[in-house]
Amino acid sequence: MPISRLHSLAFIVAGLAVALAILASSYDLASAAKDFVTLHVLPAVTSNPEQRNTHKAEMAEQTPKTPVYFVSHGGPNLVEETDHPAYAKLQEIGKEITSKVKPKAVVLFSAHWQGRNDKVLVNTAEITDLIYDFYGFPDWYYSIKYPHVGSRDLAQNVMSKLENAGIGYTPVTRGLDHGAWLPLLVAFNPEKNPLNVPIVQVSLFKNENPDEHHRLGEAVAALREENILILTSGMAVHNLRDLWFSAGQDQPMPYVYSFDSALKDAATAEPGQRQAKMAEILKRGDARQAHPTFEHLLPIHIAAGAAGSDVGTRLFTLADGSMSWAQYRFGDLAGNATVAAKF
Repeated sequence: MPISRLHSLAFIVAGLAVALAILASSYDLASAAKDFVTLHVLPAVTSNPEQRNTHKAEMAEQTPKTPVYFVSHGGPNLVEETDHPAYAKLQEIGKEITSKVKPKAVVLFSAHWQGRNDKVLVNTAEITDLIYDFYGFPDWYYSIKYPHVGSRDLAQNVMSKLENAGIGYTPVTRGLDHGAWLPLLVAFNPEKNPLNVPIVQVSLFKNENPDEHHRLGEAVAALREENILILTSGMAVHNLRDLWFSAGQDQPMPYVYSFDSALKDAATAEPGQRQAKMAEILKRGDARQAHPTFEHLLPIHIAAGAAGSDVGTRLFTLADGSMSWAQYRFGDLAGNATVAAKF
């Protein structure tokens, strides 16, 4: 008998079975509907526990996940340095996200927002202004706009996942700092490559513990299965103290090369070894030269935690004075446009 006829007969038999059950018992309609779906969709699988488990495993393997990104965002002056190589790379990453990943929302972690030592902060605001958390720039920098909206439902989803992971949090109302809006503005130019999805920002911890930030990433990793993009923003190497000195030098500071290379080795390591390798780089002799404070490095630890078993790839790097502009993606781009978001 043709498969299509078998499918139709299965549908009819399932319907009759449920109808008889309703007539013969005190079945409620909700239970009947549930059984109808079970009988219709999985008539063979539900009859065999081993097959049912195999089917579930196959479905889990087929569930697409969004990749995770770590971007080096630079300073506010990047908005007008359109010929900077990092500007072009961020635009390329933005186009990759809008054309291939197509997320339904973004959860963003920025180096410029730290919570408490033992808890993070979650922005629940739907409409807020930008935060101009910098000084000494031309006046027009302080009137830059980036159109964005938040989502209370997505924020609640994030907080629920944090609670399930045993991570403390506090809901707050806050604008986007420049570690958030700057890379968004470059990557997702409102006129040329608009993102047009809700954005919820979550803080780092106040502490500098890489493993706790890795666990923070693990806590929100399931968002990837809901077609929600996890975007982390910092700098691969970030030493403002040496910025002006390095500007007068012919070559970038030596620690930029050495630490950037070590970070690549750790971030692209086999996933089972990655967390330990990434924690070790904070103990390197050049770590405090590359990062006098670690807040610009910790976002990539969140990204690695959210990545799970997915491999990290360095998409770009550039040694620039006392900075490195390395950009990373964890996971691939395959099949991410078909999953509806569940806030």
